Amino acid sequence: MNVVLNVYDWVAIGLYLAVVIGIGCWAGLRQRRSKGVDQGREYFLAGGHLNWVVIGLALFSTNISTVHLVGLAEEGYKNGLACGNFEWMAPFTLIILSFFFAPFYIRTRVATLPDFLEMRFSRGCRNWLAVISMLAAVVVHISFALFAGATVLHGLFDVPMMTSLIGLGVLIAFYTSVGGLMAVVAAESVQTIVLLVGAVCLTGFGLHEVGGWSGMAAHVDPVKLTVMRPAGDASNMPWYAILLGYPIIGIWYWCTDQTIVQRVLGAKDENHARVGPLFAGFLKILPVFLLVLPGLICAALVHQGKLPELKDTKDAFTVMVANLLPTGLKGVMAAALMAAIMGAVSGAMNSIATLFCYDLYKQLKPDVSDKKLVLIGRVVTWIGMILAIAWASQLGKFASVFQGIQTVICYVAPSLTVVFLAGVFWKRATARAAFSTLASGFGLGVTVFFLDFFKASTGWNVNFMMASFYLACVCGVILVVVSLVWPKPLTDKQAALVWGNPMDALRAPGWPGLGNYKVLAAILVVVMVTLYSIFR
Repeated sequence: MNVVLNVYDWVAIGLYLAVVIGIGCWAGLRQRRSKGVDQGREYFLAGGHLNWVVIGLALFSTNISTVHLVGLAEEGYKNGLACGNFEWMAPFTLIILSFFFAPFYIRTRVATLPDFLEMRFSRGCRNWLAVISMLAAVVVHISFALFAGATVLHGLFDVPMMTSLIGLGVLIAFYTSVGGLMAVVAAESVQTIVLLVGAVCLTGFGLHEVGGWSGMAAHVDPVKLTVMRPAGDASNMPWYAILLGYPIIGIWYWCTDQTIVQRVLGAKDENHARVGPLFAGFLKILPVFLLVLPGLICAALVHQGKLPELKDTKDAFTVMVANLLPTGLKGVMAAALMAAIMGAVSGAMNSIATLFCYDLYKQLKPDVSDKKLVLIGRVVTWIGMILAIAWASQLGKFASVFQGIQTVICYVAPSLTVVFLAGVFWKRATARAAFSTLASGFGLGVTVFFLDFFKASTGWNVNFMMASFYLACVCGVILVVVSLVWPKPLTDKQAALVWGNPMDALRAPGWPGLGNYKVLAAILVVVMVTLYSIFR
């Protein structure tokens, strides 16, 4: 279903693109004119100047891509609010990032998470994580976001898929390579605002058309208004799988994935690094109402006869935009689509450049100049984008983009989550055990992925979230056994990266008043428990 845009729509799109490209050029010029500073950290980590507002907005924007806009609307249409668990469980893992991981990341002033893993364990662990993180950024973060964005642009405006992939890729690689992380997070702040405005408009017009919340509730199955589902539910997301499986993928994604955590690494200080993720936690409340709910509204409008029956559930978002938004706002929504694509992809591109330069190239040539390192980072950004476009062109073979991403994450995350948790909480965890866990966990994850992917032939019938939990248990056993069989005392430097007692993480006083990270975390927990009680 193609959408006809008028001059006001194109003006909105043009203004948005001009602002984003301008931000990239401004950040690049600022970085070039910086004197007496570490230009490498300026480019890759924004010089350590990021405040909590920018960090929170950037975390949210990097996380929300067109996969969410399209995928969550489709899930909302089919299964209601069940997939909202992936949004509402995130605040709890962001609290873990704020309390237990961010302080170590800032105190050590690491440029990358593999750098942190080397400090805690070994060089081998660092190299392994760097390579896996780069692959994950290309295969998961960038390719799926580009593919989903190109799919929507094709559906809305009949732009050829490859034209969309290449056009979006070139634009994002340009402002990312020119301005580095400062360009990324500055653009992400704008993108988050545009995305939220577009989503609010779509939800608002949808609720008005359907007759408000009561009108929607009267025309959908009541179970679709709940988030906690029993075993055998059509959503394939029973409550126990969410409770056991989400922490495994959530801790990896929000606490140990370079693409996401790089914003925290660029924080001004420990307080900004703690409060930024908590701000993002509050923002993560919104997608259930702004991204999942439109799909549910679409289903109600179809039942009311106000929207045509969908030929493909993937069209839920497209149909809402085409039929509900008035002239002018279609351009805002198109800009929101671009914002979602750019926010996720640009962050991943910058993380790939950072990982390659700091964890691979600089280890081989430690005397490399900052100027050359930045140049290499720009080249790697373009190479990564080319590879991502090539892989994205093949993603049409997956039955569901959103489920595909979740499945891949569930099989990548377990070993990484176990190693990082053991690293900061268990002093007896050794380098040999960490590397053994990373290598064997990756092998097991790949094996289970193929068993699941070819389930028609293999007969595999394990929920993907539960599979993630089981893999984490196996990885935990491997790490504990190897650590105990081949013990090795920690050095003083390594011991400083382990919490002697989890409560030690709360001893930092923080800012006074409402801005205190402990107060904000308590409020966030209360809000989330209340929401789960209402929509259980």
